[in-house]
Amino acid sequence: MAERMVGKQAPHFEMDAVMPNKEFGKVSLKQNMKDEKWTVLFFYPMDFTFVCPTEITAMSDRYDEFEDLDAEVIGVSTDTIHTHKAWINTSREDNGLGELAYPLAADTNHVVSREYGVLIEEEGISLRGLFIINPEGELQYQTVFHNNIGRDVDETLRVLQALQTGGLCPANWRPGQTTLEV
Repeated sequence: MAERMVGKQAPHFEMDAVMPNKEFGKVSLKQNMKDEKWTVLFFYPMDFTFVCPTEITAMSDRYDEFEDLDAEVIGVSTDTIHTHKAWINTSREDNGLGELAYPLAADTNHVVSREYGVLIEEEGISLRGLFIINPEGELQYQTVFHNNIGRDVDETLRVLQALQTGGLCPANWRPGQTTLEV
């Protein structure tokens, strides 16, 4: 049986990544915590696929909104940093990513995907998992779903803003609305 992760310390990670400037670097939860940033960590199955570029570029196109909310976005797959870079260097018109505003990390040893419970062991790829971690390293939100369905950036931003209120947000809560009083 799967163990509950929400409300607990998120598994720490450090991964090689292709940074927004297209250079190789590292991303880590520890660094985001040190910088007092929220972390939006999302897993996707593979580079050079069909659904993945739609959500990766959608997140990048809205990156300023995440930045305004003191959040760092990190995309992760089990592909290598070299495959990531080749995909970034491929234009959007040719099913590539083009310029990205956040890093793509490589979980080639599958450790991070396994720790976050999204690894499809028999295929060596991850499910689409989205995790929001607060600046103290506590996992606040997780969603995992089938690889045929892309994520909704509006919903990701809405959830992040709801978590940042620190209050009780009712169903269909939207930024700017009041939270519930106890």
